[in-house]
Order: sequence, then structure tokens, then C-alpha cells
Amino acid sequence: MKNLDILKKGYESFAKGDIATVLTTWHDDIVWEECPGMPMVEGDGKYVGHNAVVEKVLAKIPDYIDNFNIEISDFIDGGDKVAVVGYYTGTLKRTGKPFKAQATHAWTFKDGKVSHFFQAVDTATIING
Repeated sequence: MKNLDILKKGYESFAKGDIATVLTTWHDDIVWEECPGMPMVEGDGKYVGHNAVVEKVLAKIPDYIDNFNIEISDFIDGGDKVAVVGYYTGTLKRTGKPFKAQATHAWTFKDGKVSHFFQAVDTATIING
């Protein structure tokens, strides 16, 4: 299976709430760089390993954002590096305001699994609605 196909499977599983399947596409020691400024991010937004990403990022999304969704506009296949361009949508609980914020994900693969994730997102749009 190509890295792009693995990544698409991960996004499809995330959309269904199937985090267990998402985790099968990642290395156990994945390095995850969440954009500072995201509502749930602590410190510099860098996390290592499945447990840290699930506990510090994924499990916290519903605490801050209602109806969170990722709308994908494009996948850019670079082999061991894949970029995903799109939007985050949802409603920030603190303000009650809906948002649609540009987001880009950069994924690095090693031996058929994700080893690194980097996110760039328009956090001002999320925070300000």
C-alpha cells in the first residue's frame, strides 16, 4: 500500500471516530507537532508517542470544539512525505462561534508508517470565529 493510501485510510478512520485504526498507521514513537495557538495545545505543541497524542490532542478536541471536521482540498504525494491541504471546521465552545480555518498537514513516513506530523493552521480564525 502506498503512503498516500495509508494516509487516506487514516483520515477516513478519523472522520468515523475510529482512532484505533488511525493508530495502526503511525509508528509507536510518532513525533507530533501541533500548532501553538490551537485551543487544546499545551506548551510548544510537540508530543511523542501514541499515548501523548491521543491524551494531549485528540481526546481534548471535544472539550474545546463542537462538530470538529477536516475538509480536505488536496493531497500532495511526495513519496515518504505527503502534504494535506484543507480546512478545519467546527464551533469553538468558549465563544459559540463557528469557524472555517485553513490548515495544512505535513506527514513523514518511515517503513510504511507515519513517523512525523507537522501542522500549520490559521489559529486566529479558530480562536476569533
